[in-house]
Amino acid sequence: MKSKIPVVIGTLFLAYMAFVAVIVLVYEPNPDDMSWEDRQAYNQEKLTEIKLGQSGEEIITMMGRPDFSEAKLSQGQALNILFYRTHQTKPDGATTKDECTPLLFRNDRLIAWGEDTYQQYLKSATDTDNNALINGHSEATNNGSQQLSK
Repeated sequence: MKSKIPVVIGTLFLAYMAFVAVIVLVYEPNPDDMSWEDRQAYNQEKLTEIKLGQSGEEIITMMGRPDFSEAKLSQGQALNILFYRTHQTKPDGATTKDECTPLLFRNDRLIAWGEDTYQQYLKSATDTDNNALINGHSEATNNGSQQLSK
């Protein structure tokens, strides 16, 4: 009689290989569950796939929750900036904005990303700043003793 051990081992091996193939083909990593090192590498890879004009929801679906976010109104348009960790500067266990790549959205559409993006966002005046300048200017014009202050 022939031994059934090689058949059982072969069957188990094939079942294991099928399981691994299914996991590799179907598993979609969740960035929110990754270690910071894996998340950083994942973000770097995903940044190569983004395109101008994508919505904030599309980006969050693709990349997961941002590490930081900010928003403001500027000239009647909503500006939103999402920060995703992409490079470590200090091995201190904390993520800071300088370790992130900013993605800038105007009215929920991606308009810029990269190193200079955050400075563009900071330089854009908020609607409250614009109103203060307009109101401050008219007050200063009406009353020469008032000074415009920020």
